[in-house]
Amino acid sequence: MITYSAMHCAPGGQATALSDDDVKDNLGALNGWIHIGNEIRKSFTFKNYYETMAFVNASAWVSHHEDHHPDMSVHYNKCVVAYSTHDAGGVTLNDFICAAKLDALLNH
Repeated sequence: MITYSAMHCAPGGQATALSDDDVKDNLGALNGWIHIGNEIRKSFTFKNYYETMAFVNASAWVSHHEDHHPDMSVHYNKCVVAYSTHDAGGVTLNDFICAAKLDALLNH
């Protein structure tokens, strides 16, 4: 199985969209992410607002480091994260890399 969390994103404009079949095949490498439309999405739940915001801040660091940014919806004890590479018109390898890095934040 591919270890996306050990990889780094391709520079902007160099990523190409994966086919729907490729996206579905690769979802098994992630924990709990789903494919909806042109994005992969996951809802992360926490005990309280503090933990939610700590995750948001950590994910901002990942986004900055990889230069690949998700859409996020932040709530008291939940954060919904959606990845799509807009300039490629769909889900790319970059989205899988960043999704795996967010999962790794919570596996320590």
